[in-house]
Parts: sequence; C-alpha cells; structure tokens
Amino acid sequence: MENIIFTLDIGTRSVIGLLLEANGKKYKLIDYVMHEHAERSMLDGQIHDIVLVSEVIRRVKTELEERNSIQLTKVSVAAAGRALKTKRTTITKTIDQHPLMNKEDILFLELSAVQQAQHDLAIEENNKNNQIPYYCVGYSVLQYRLDQANIGSLIDQQGELAEVEIIATFLPKIVVESLLSALQRADLEMAALTLEPIAAINVLVPESMRRLNVALVDIGAGTSDIAITDEGTITAYGMVSKAGDEITEAISDHYLLDFNEAERIKRELTDHGEANVTDILGFEQTVTIDSLSKNIKPAIEKLAQEIANKIFSLNNRSPMAVMLVGGGSLTPKITEAIATTLNLPSNRVATRGVDAIQNFESLIEIPPGPMFITPIGIGVAAQQNPVHYISVTVNDRAVRLFDMKQLTVGDCLLAAGIHIDKMYGRPGMAYMITFNDQQITLPGTYGQPPKVNLNGQPIKVDHPIKHGDILHVTKGEDGEEPVVTIKEVIDDFDQFPIIFNGETFQVEPSVYVNQTKASLDYILQDHDDVTIKNSKTLLDWLKTAGKEFVLADLEKYSVFLNEQSVEFEQFSAQLRINNKRADLNQSLKPNDHITYTPSKKVTAKDILTAFKLKTKAKLNVVYNGERVTLDKTVAVLEQNNQPLSDNDPVQSGAKLTVREVDDQSFIFQDLFRFVSIDLSKVKGNLTIQRNGESATFLDPLNENDEIEIIF
Repeated sequence: MENIIFTLDIGTRSVIGLLLEANGKKYKLIDYVMHEHAERSMLDGQIHDIVLVSEVIRRVKTELEERNSIQLTKVSVAAAGRALKTKRTTITKTIDQHPLMNKEDILFLELSAVQQAQHDLAIEENNKNNQIPYYCVGYSVLQYRLDQANIGSLIDQQGELAEVEIIATFLPKIVVESLLSALQRADLEMAALTLEPIAAINVLVPESMRRLNVALVDIGAGTSDIAITDEGTITAYGMVSKAGDEITEAISDHYLLDFNEAERIKRELTDHGEANVTDILGFEQTVTIDSLSKNIKPAIEKLAQEIANKIFSLNNRSPMAVMLVGGGSLTPKITEAIATTLNLPSNRVATRGVDAIQNFESLIEIPPGPMFITPIGIGVAAQQNPVHYISVTVNDRAVRLFDMKQLTVGDCLLAAGIHIDKMYGRPGMAYMITFNDQQITLPGTYGQPPKVNLNGQPIKVDHPIKHGDILHVTKGEDGEEPVVTIKEVIDDFDQFPIIFNGETFQVEPSVYVNQTKASLDYILQDHDDVTIKNSKTLLDWLKTAGKEFVLADLEKYSVFLNEQSVEFEQFSAQLRINNKRADLNQSLKPNDHITYTPSKKVTAKDILTAFKLKTKAKLNVVYNGERVTLDKTVAVLEQNNQPLSDNDPVQSGAKLTVREVDDQSFIFQDLFRFVSIDLSKVKGNLTIQRNGESATFLDPLNENDEIEIIF
C-alpha cells in the first residue's frame, strides 16, 4: 500500500476523498467518496467550524477504509488558492563602485526583493485592518536589469544600477493551521500540502507550457479561484467571491424553487440536458439548457464579468487562453460569456475534464467533466511537488517553514524576518576633496555581505537546509575608507614622451596638494585640495624628474683676471632642445630631444690657452752646428698670490692674476742653461762668435743665430 495516495479536496460545498495508485508518473483512480457539508462550516474555502468539517472528513475516510479494507493515517490536502497572495516587486541597487557581482550578491538582492514584497503586503493588510500573518511560500525571478536594460544574468556584470524583479507568493498561517486541526480531529496526519491552483495547473498546464499566458479558473460553489501562467512560471493568484452558488440562486429565483432543489435541477441539466421542474406553486415544466441559459443570462454574464475583471487586474491584459475547471464551470454558456468579455475567440475558452489529464486512468466510473480535476491534481502535486512542514533554528529562534520546494538558507532568513539589507556591513566613510576647484566624493569600500553558518560551518545562502538545522547569521564587516591615488582620480591628462640624452621619459602633469608639490602616487586624504597643471616647461620637468643637478650646472663659467670678469662659453654646461639652445621656460612638446653636456673641469693651462697668455719665451739657435731651443718664464698665473701649475683646477668665479717675471730678451749667457761645457778639458784661449763675428756674454741673441765657442 506504499504506492496508494489518499487525497482530500475540502471545498466550500463538499469534501471529496480519492484513493490513487501511483506508478512512476502514471496514476490510477481506485475509489472516491464525496460528502457535502451539512451546514455552512466552510466559507469561501476557509474552514470556519473545525469540528463540523472534521466530521465530514472522518465520514469520507471511514467509508474509503471500509470499502477498500485499508487503514488511512496520512492524507494529502490543498490550501485554497483564494487564500494566496502574490506581490510583484522590483528592487534596485547602486553598483558603480561595487566589484564584479557574484551569485551570492545576486541571491541577497533577490531576498531583499522578497522582503520588500512581504513588507508591501503587510502594509496593504494593515490598511484593510487585517492582522493576518503571511509567510512566503515561494518566489520566482521575472527579470534582471542592468542600467534599465533587460539582461539574462547579473553575474560578473558591471554598471551603475542593478535591478531584480520578482513575484512572491504568500499564504496565511491560519489556513494551514485550521487544516491541520481538522485533520487531527479525524485521526489523520498531513502527509503533504499543496495549493489548489498549483494542483489544477500541475495536471493541465505542464511547466513546458507555462511560458504561455494562460488563465486557469476553478469555479467552485462559493468562490472562483484564478491562477495565471506566464514567462515560465505562475505569475499571479486571485479569487472572485462569486461562483456556482450565484447560478443556483438565479435558478431558484427564476423558477421559484428552494436552494437545494435548484441545485438538483442544475446538476440534472448538466447530466441530461433537461429536467422536470415543480415550482413552489405546484406548476410543472420541462427546462432545457438553452431555455435555462436565456432565463438566467444576467446571472451568467455577471459571473463571467467578475471573473474577467479579476483576470484583467491580475494580468493587465487578456490572456492567450482560459481553462475552466470545477463544478461551476459547467454553468451553461459560461465559456462563451467569458470569451466575449475578454475579447477572445470562443475556441480560446474551454472547460477541461479529467480526460485532459495525461498518464491518468480511472478504474471506476466517475462523474464526467471538470469536477475531479482539482482532487486528482492534489494527489499528483502531493506526490511530485509536496509541501512539508520543517523546523529550523535561526539565531536561536525556532522557525517553521512550508517546504514547497528544496528549501535553502535564504528561505530561512525570510521566514525568520531577518532584514538582509541591515545585515550588510556599512560602507566605509567617504572622503570629500577639491579637485581643480570642483568638489568630488571618494566613496569608501562596500560593506561585506552577512556571514551565515549552518550547524557551525560557513555556507552560502543557496545552500539547502533540512529539518532541525541550526543557522547563525552575523552582520558583515564594515567597509573601509577610500585608498585612492591622484593617478586613479585623473581619467585623462596630458602625458607624452621626450628623449633626454638618448633615454625616453614620460612628461606628466604638475600636481599640487594643498599648494604643495606632490606626485601622482600620492594617496588622497579627506578635504585635500588638489590642483593639476598640464602645461609643462623644461624647468618644471627637470625639477620633477629629479634632474636638479642640471640646473645647478647651467651657471656660466667665468673668472676674474686682473680684477676683470670674463665668461667662457666653451667651459660652461650646454642644454639644448632639438639641437637648439634651450630656454628653461619654454614648453616641452611630444618627442622633444633634450641634450645635456655637463660643464668642463677647467685647469690653469685651459685658462692660459683661452686668454692666449704666454708664460714662457722660446728662441732657437745653432750651437757648434747643433740646433738648441732656449726658453725662460716670462709670466706666472697666480690665485691668492700662489702660482698655479698647468694641471691645477680653476673653479668658476676664481680670482686670478698674471705676474710678469722677466721681459728681457735672450742674451748669450742664457745659452749655458741649455748646453754643458766640460771646463776641465778646456785648453787655450776662449773665442765666442755669433754668426761668424766676435761676441760677448751680454750680447743679445736672435732667432736662428749660429753660435760658436772656440778654445
């Protein structure tokens, strides 16, 4: 009996119990029992008298047990679709300073949207003076948007504005609690819970068809439940408080019948096409479906109008098609009336019966038509998509959830009422700076997302949970103050290459922070005043490039000679741009070639050469047939009264003097400083001749004189 499913459809007028045999995705109906409520213990699908409803449930259960020789302890039921609330909500987040978004960020964004929907629903209910607590039983993402453009996924996207639009479904706690109480009084345990619209849609509109915009309407006795599919999901639920009872009352009024007799006539017309009617005055007549539809046409049109209006309010337009189920869907001409009101072709509105259910077989005879769609759908949905009750602990608080799907940590956070946005770390304090006389805000880093631990282990919000799990959620770490350099703030500045002595350098703008020179790598602080100057002179660049030594070397080389200042261009440092003498105040241009030749180390010999000063005199003579060069010092270069040798350095600004030593011409006796005579070998008299003539030691000498000394 493990594959036997006991299903109850607890409706406003009656309770239907089914025994289904499940074999994979195929289902067989073994038996059914239907009993009506003796009193109005159900109103609009909500249990108002638990005791009376439990008695009817027990009768259905007992009859099925006796007829099939089984014991039933667990049952699958459905919560009325009219109790569901759906909210469509969009939430927006600024991400211009956010790093690439990951799956965790997007899940938190979705949960924030669900909480916003829950908040909006609570405000609506409070405005209606309703204090009913609602729980989220599921949500679907309808659309992601980035900078107002639809996008398939937000993962790793960057922009300014991220949006997520969701549709969330909420169920009042009282609906489930009253169901549980009624079942417990009938000695039954809730095996699984589903929702009536989901039950009907599961067997009539498979998931592959839910991209179509279709309305499913379950017209019962007291209410008409509506569910809308679109974009691959169930987008909305609704309820109209008019249904089959309004048609029954119209029959009662027109033919002067009591309510129960009018209900019997309606069913007989549905089954046989005509019925014999005896009114309160005893008159008899035969009523056909055509005559009935004409006589109660206003009631039919009013019901159709109410249903159409609700579909419009839920869908904002006419759907592609409308499916009708439930006993009230057999109301004569109701499909045509709804099609006319929605401006749809007549073949786009139809009543669906159990023959439309795939993989279903009935082993017994059941009433034809749509009445059993929802009961069978409850059994199928309970088997394929059951909703269980589980309990978890979130931050030391017990939370109960409807397990309508694979529940995740995110579902627990929603059920616990934890505000996701408040669990994010606060952004770091922003800095305000002045940039070229404009105020700029430098935002701090984003706060970190909440940290979630499941049973002591860190996990993600999409991690599945199970009964008895323990969750702890802690606030994410706060963001930090901005760490931004000037280079990161400047989007575009004049930067170009130049060549200095064969090496390429980049010329960057001049940067001042609080009127003090700064580099592009300077880390900005709060209230900094930043000024950028893009114009760049040679002088500016030499200073910022760390080449101040060039400036110190550019002073002209000069000395004081005999108290007169003299400059020497050839000894000074040379700075040229594109082979032309450079001006320190000229602006640099891309690819300028700058050449720098450092100043020369000057010696005393260089000074003498530059001044064309002769410190020695020379004279060439011929002595006894051999050429001899005579020289003597005639002037001395002095600094601070000290004579300088040729290799002594002379600094710029030095004070020099030239002192004459001997300005006399060469005489005969000067020769003896350059020739040697061995007097020990001298014999006889000494004869001196110059150019063949007798001379004395004091006679002057001239260039190329021929000298002879004869003993």
